[in-house]
Amino acid sequence: MSAVWIESDSTPAAATATPIAPDAAQAVLPAKIERETHKLEKRLCRQVGQAIMDFNMIEEGDRVMVCVSGGKDSYGMLDILLKMQQRAPIRFELIAVNLDQKQPGFPDHVLPEYLKQVGVPFHIETQDTYSIVKKVIPEGKTMCSLCSRLRRGILYRVADELKVTKIALGHHRDDMLQTFFLNMFFGGKLKGMPPKLVSDDGGHIVIRPLAYVAEKDLTRWAAHRAFPIIPCTLCGSQENLQRKQIGNMLRDWEKKYPGRIESMFTALQNVVPSHLMDTQHFDFKNIRTTGVANPDGDTAFDTPELPTPSLAGMRLVSQDE
Repeated sequence: MSAVWIESDSTPAAATATPIAPDAAQAVLPAKIERETHKLEKRLCRQVGQAIMDFNMIEEGDRVMVCVSGGKDSYGMLDILLKMQQRAPIRFELIAVNLDQKQPGFPDHVLPEYLKQVGVPFHIETQDTYSIVKKVIPEGKTMCSLCSRLRRGILYRVADELKVTKIALGHHRDDMLQTFFLNMFFGGKLKGMPPKLVSDDGGHIVIRPLAYVAEKDLTRWAAHRAFPIIPCTLCGSQENLQRKQIGNMLRDWEKKYPGRIESMFTALQNVVPSHLMDTQHFDFKNIRTTGVANPDGDTAFDTPELPTPSLAGMRLVSQDE
């Protein structure tokens, strides 16, 4: 796939700083905000373009169903894909789809008005899954699992009716890391949220174009673009969800140890099955000596070398001290 998906991120070198005249001081802040917003837009487009290329998410002639919930992530995904559509080296269609689940007070006029404004073809599917979830799930219990299953089945059916070739979901980098830790802590699996997969019914290709995008960037972009955000009152009030706890943990780590999120996300792309314990993915039983040096082989008796974190107010102390 052509690198035309990705524009150069280079920017002209900054001019030599000069004193700012008092009458120009008021223009400095808006100019800085404009520059930062431009950099943010380029970063979002570059990251989405890179994900599309790395995983071959969108191909010539694809008809992509963009699932839009009314949240910042799906708005951002649609917005960036529309930009990418204009510069992509291939031709593909976009159709925005929203599932109106008949939540009480849901402003069903907001999304149609917005989608008409941006000029993208769209379909609103109305199904009262809210009543089903409230009827089946006891008060105080997590509704997300049943709601997700119902929503998924409906969207698969709509995808067939609209004859789409790909289904795009707005999960971002932070969602993918949260899912990994949820599966590890509570499910006993090293399993994440893949950027591209075949749906559980076997009939659809699901893609996540925001796989490389940080949530904080989507939050900033949503504020800049003033998307008409629709809150999810069905599940958003359930503050003790395990996913929220994992999200808080990751945010706390990022504050204390900047760069840790990027390192963990990179690890999802650098799996070494021979150094785990899954016999389904590595044939431990039939390991034999080869007499050939292996740079990926275990150093056996050596302690693994890991980067030493730099912690304010702390120093390494040798055993002799």
